[in-house]
Amino acid sequence: MRQLIRLLRYVGRYWFQLGASVVLMAAVGLLDAFRVLLIGPIFDRVLNPGTAGRELSLFRLPGTDHTVSLQQFVPSHFQNPWTIVAFALVMATVLKGLFDYAGTYLVNYAGFGLITELRNDLYEAVLRRSVAFFSRHATGTLTSTIINDIERVQFALSSVLAEFLQQFFTLIFTAMVVVLLGGKLAWVLLIFVPAIIFSANKIGRRVRSTTRRGQDKLAEIQNILHETITGNRIVKAFGMEGWEIRRFRAAAQRLFRANLRSVAAAAVSSPLMDIFGAVAIAMLLLLGRGQIAHHVFTAGTFLAFIIAVFKLYDPVRKFALFYNNFQQALGASSEIFRFMDARDDVQEKVGAVALAPFHRGIRFEEVAFSYAEDGDTSRTVLQGNTFEVRAGEIVAIVGSSGAGK
Repeated sequence: MRQLIRLLRYVGRYWFQLGASVVLMAAVGLLDAFRVLLIGPIFDRVLNPGTAGRELSLFRLPGTDHTVSLQQFVPSHFQNPWTIVAFALVMATVLKGLFDYAGTYLVNYAGFGLITELRNDLYEAVLRRSVAFFSRHATGTLTSTIINDIERVQFALSSVLAEFLQQFFTLIFTAMVVVLLGGKLAWVLLIFVPAIIFSANKIGRRVRSTTRRGQDKLAEIQNILHETITGNRIVKAFGMEGWEIRRFRAAAQRLFRANLRSVAAAAVSSPLMDIFGAVAIAMLLLLGRGQIAHHVFTAGTFLAFIIAVFKLYDPVRKFALFYNNFQQALGASSEIFRFMDARDDVQEKVGAVALAPFHRGIRFEEVAFSYAEDGDTSRTVLQGNTFEVRAGEIVAIVGSSGAGK
């Protein structure tokens, strides 16, 4: 949750685009649900012209006898049921397409902008670290974080977020259609909610951990690539090609197994949601046949209800995939923020005096220098050195072995 809050802080500059995309995606979900409501009038009136009455009923408001009709949403000069339904269907589809395009563009604009700032901040944080930081972290690991981990977060906050918003509002408005059309029959679906939430949570945690391990194995491969390509002369000089190839193959095999574990964890969600959906629809069909026989439902209304349940099941199934993608992004963001929060071992002294511009020379007094070794130990190589370097002079400190200090 802490990583998610930090990611959302980057939304500040793009709140307008993100807010507008939310409104547009809500309109997309509303129009999608409206098209489902048209199924009832199509089967009850348009395809059954002998039915009495002129009103094209969409649904009845709960707790009242008031019926919402399709004529309320189309121009009054349309009288023919075919014309009314055709006009409503075409207009709803055109508007849905326009809103979907604009909403998808705006949410991706905000997502890509957010990720651009995050990538810039990460690069600046890494570049400003001391030499000791780069000694502790391999080049491949840093490169993998700046490129691969950022890409995972970018995918979740652009393409996946756009699809998530659309499916979220489709779920909300389609659920309203299910309740309006199905009445008490709709509440049968609630028994599946705890099972869906529990399974999605368990799968998401597994996906997050396996994704992090996969990213670590990918960083290992990039480390090997960096070492062997930049140090190709050393590899050639010592005839190490065979050994490096075996090392790379072993790392690639570890990445292969890590990716398989991640895929195996994520692949469970879709079939599991399919099973929940099939059982729910089978129960509704068994219960609904009696409702139709007693004229509680018309055939068109019950068909619209079943189709709405089908459409309700689709966002629920996709939410499991969205959750997996967001968990992968959170797993990647933990490594990003770990490097952004890194602190150098040597910090500026509080109240340090700002040095004046260099003019005559630099004087070193009692200078000591040591190399950090494994753990907290260090090895001192210079100690108690006092000397002065005048402007224009070059001073080299050489040890007994001839190595520079």
